[in-house]
Amino acid sequence: MDATTAPHRIPPEMPQYGETNHIFEMMQNMLQQLLIHQPEDPIPFMIKYFQEDNDNVPKIIILGPPASGKTTIAMWLSKHLKSVFLSLENLMTKEYSSLAERARKHYQKMKSLPPLLLVKLIQERLGEDDCLRRGWILDGIPETREQVLMIQALGITPRHVIVLSAPDTVLIERNLGKRVDPHNGEIYHTTFDWPPEFEIQNRLIVPEGISEKETAQRLMAYHRSIVRVLPSYPKTLKVISADQPCVDVFYQALTYVQTSHRSNAPFTPRVLLLGPMGSGKRLQAALLAQKYGLVNVSCGQLLKEAVADKSKFGEVIQPFFEKDMAVPDSIIMNLLSSRLTQHDCIQKGWVMYGFPRDLDQAHMLDTLEYKPNRVFFLNVPLDSILERLTLRRIDPVTGERFVPGSSGGPSAGFRGQVLLGSRLSPPGWPMPRGDCSRGDPGDY
Repeated sequence: MDATTAPHRIPPEMPQYGETNHIFEMMQNMLQQLLIHQPEDPIPFMIKYFQEDNDNVPKIIILGPPASGKTTIAMWLSKHLKSVFLSLENLMTKEYSSLAERARKHYQKMKSLPPLLLVKLIQERLGEDDCLRRGWILDGIPETREQVLMIQALGITPRHVIVLSAPDTVLIERNLGKRVDPHNGEIYHTTFDWPPEFEIQNRLIVPEGISEKETAQRLMAYHRSIVRVLPSYPKTLKVISADQPCVDVFYQALTYVQTSHRSNAPFTPRVLLLGPMGSGKRLQAALLAQKYGLVNVSCGQLLKEAVADKSKFGEVIQPFFEKDMAVPDSIIMNLLSSRLTQHDCIQKGWVMYGFPRDLDQAHMLDTLEYKPNRVFFLNVPLDSILERLTLRRIDPVTGERFVPGSSGGPSAGFRGQVLLGSRLSPPGWPMPRGDCSRGDPGDY
């Protein structure tokens, strides 16, 4: 296509479809996997990749020092997100796996696993159907920089990495009260998390290696290795203090893993500003439009312009203005749809205020091809709103509104021309509500 004919007309449904279905992220992830695995025939590889459809399942790593509660948090997240909980212990206890059997024998002798054997064990487990469908949560893995690099080389990339942190003195004291249920691996504590059931209490056992000396040695080893692990996850890492109630740690972790990271996908802002009369929607819309090059769409202004231009919409709207009646929602929707489908709104994005004003209008706006992807509610105390509205002044020449003492007020040259806002009622009278359906944006 000849570049001199730009700007090209983009069908309105194209950007909406791309954002809704995350096309950019999908292609980016597929390209990443192609470059990592480098298959001889990329077509079957891509078909298999799309069939797996697991781009949005949880892929989480929980790290932390001994006694930080990482296993408890990982298990709680696993239950809440319905994902597969993976630890060194359950990786080795997998049945019908020669690799797991080999790992068990090695661990019984050496109390550790070679990095290569551990990574192969992880790769085998993550390739199984439940991990592909439901996602996974790795508890305490990787532990070293070598393990990190080997895992990354296999294309295993977590979406969220959580590191729990607490003072060593707190961890040593906490570790002394640790108890384990041998039936299901649940972890309890003599002070902070003691089970109410006597049956569970009686079968709890003291795990190995929880003495003060052994814990201090493990903490030293952890601190030496973790400083080389963390730089590998600069964009997905979150540190959470473990020196607080376990429930608080869990909810902070849950909030983080349920958030999406910022995408590099092309993005067309469609911003909707909501808020009560006098909250500053008009001013904020103008500032956003100026800073980010957006199209400022005011519902009330659109109605006024349609009438002033004597367009086909204006001819329909004019009788309602003359009778001081609200313009029907269907007419407003047609006018908005006509404006939002214009090329400048599609190319630059838009910021809109003054509509919707009730739930029915919100449902109607949601049916548009250009429903907003960012919605902000401007919450202002009632006293501040009353003060703004009672002090509001209007320049009769330009129609601009000002509040004395606020930034952006009228200059000294025409300050004497500024009149009391005609929309305000005398003291003690009910204050009228701005209504874009009557051509009133209802804000300053």
